[in-house]
Amino acid sequence: MVKLYGSPLSTCTRLVALVCREKIIPYEFIKVDLAKGEHKQAAFTANQPFGEVPYIDDDGFILYESRAIARYLIKKYPNQGTALIPTDPKAEGLFEQAASTEAFNFTAFVGPIVLEKVLSPRLGLQPNEDRINELLATLKPQLDAYDVILGKQKYLAGDSVTLADLAHLPYGTAFYGVGYAELFDSRPNVARWWKDISSRPTWLAVKDGV
Repeated sequence: MVKLYGSPLSTCTRLVALVCREKIIPYEFIKVDLAKGEHKQAAFTANQPFGEVPYIDDDGFILYESRAIARYLIKKYPNQGTALIPTDPKAEGLFEQAASTEAFNFTAFVGPIVLEKVLSPRLGLQPNEDRINELLATLKPQLDAYDVILGKQKYLAGDSVTLADLAHLPYGTAFYGVGYAELFDSRPNVARWWKDISSRPTWLAVKDGV
């Protein structure tokens, strides 16, 4: 059985748990206590040298980085659960295009905003509103482009859901919940797509913690 080492509320840990549920892969969740610094202890960094969650142990095969883990699990179990990565070369090319879009046109901006709005207060710091406004100014045109793409097809890579769509969920859900729902809801195609992916039972099962 896959062992998933991570933190229950970690965005990246929840992405891996989401993929396991989509692919119907049984897994054992092993909590890493970030508050106690367990991710920086030698027993952890022996498997994840950067001291970050998550990593998996799949029968002795160690892998870290959530996107790498997700792709590995999807390709290891191609014939069960949701496909998530197409195998046809053209369809896979469109998936890779969508995956790059998620990383560089969405999470690159949404991630830092979430960290400012959620993590900074937990550390007793004030969010850097100037930085947030800069990120929002760059994000808004990206979401306009999303609305155009999603006006032509159901999901980012075509008419089937893929990992590229689901990878938006951990940071996107936090972003939506800290006061930015209007940025999705005011764009009809983005709103329709977001409602679709964020209401998947597999995500609802891990949304509030693995």
